Amino acid sequence: MSDTSRKYVVTGSASGIGLATKQLLESLGHKVIGVDIRRADIIADLGTPAGRRAMVEQVREKSAGSIDAVLAVAGVDIAGPATVAINYYGAIATLQGLRPLLLKSAAPRAVAVSSITSVHPYDDPLLDMLLNGTEEQALERARDANYVYATTKRALSRWIRRNAINADWAECGIPLNALAPGLVKTELLARLFEDPEKKRAVSAGTPMPLAGPYEPAAAAEFLAWLASEKNGHMTGQTIFIDGGADAVIRGDSVW
Repeated sequence: MSDTSRKYVVTGSASGIGLATKQLLESLGHKVIGVDIRRADIIADLGTPAGRRAMVEQVREKSAGSIDAVLAVAGVDIAGPATVAINYYGAIATLQGLRPLLLKSAAPRAVAVSSITSVHPYDDPLLDMLLNGTEEQALERARDANYVYATTKRALSRWIRRNAINADWAECGIPLNALAPGLVKTELLARLFEDPEKKRAVSAGTPMPLAGPYEPAAAAEFLAWLASEKNGHMTGQTIFIDGGADAVIRGDSVW
C-alpha cells in the first residue's frame, strides 16, 4: 500500500466482507465512505433505482466530487427479484454511477465482489436477460427461476470482463476487476451451518481443500490490494479466493 491517503467507497459496509474491508482500509489511514441500508455513512437501498441515484449523489457530496476507488461489495442471497436487483443491478449502478468521480484520481480503481457460485449451475434465460435484456425482464424471471444468486454473480463477472477493456474503463486508466470468495465465515454462513444437512450440501457444492471457510478479513486484504495503487495492470479478471474450490469444480479446463 502507498503511504498516500486515498478515498474509497465501500458498499455493504455494515457487515461481512464489506465491514472487514472498511475497517482494514481505515486502519491503513485511508478515508472510507461506507454505504449500506443501516449503520453506514450513506444509507441507501441499492435494490431500487431511487436508492442507487441517492447513493451516487451522496457520495458526490461527501467526497467533494472525487474518489480514488470504489468497491461494490453489497450483496444478498434471499432468492427472487431482490437478489437480482441488489447483486447485479445495484453493483453495476455503483460502478457506473461512481466512475465519473474516479476520473480525477491519479490512480483510480474499481472492484466488485462476485462469488465462487459464479461457476455453479445457473439459469440461462435469466443470465441472458441480465446481460442483454432489461431490469424489469430480469426481475420478473427471478420470481420463478432457480439458481438466482449464482446467476447474478456469473452475470456480474461476465459484465466486468466485457467492460473492463472498453473506453470507459481501460482507456481512462481504471482497472476493473472482481473478487470471487468461497465460503466466508459471515452471519449467513453461520445460519446455514446450524442445519447439518444444509452444511453438508453447501460444503459439497463449494469444496475448499485448502483450510476450508475463512474469515472476512482474508477477502478484505485482497480487495484492498485490487483497489490500491499497486494494481496498475490487472483488469477484467475474477480472482477466486476460495481454498481451491474453483480448481476442484472446473479442474484444468480453465487456467
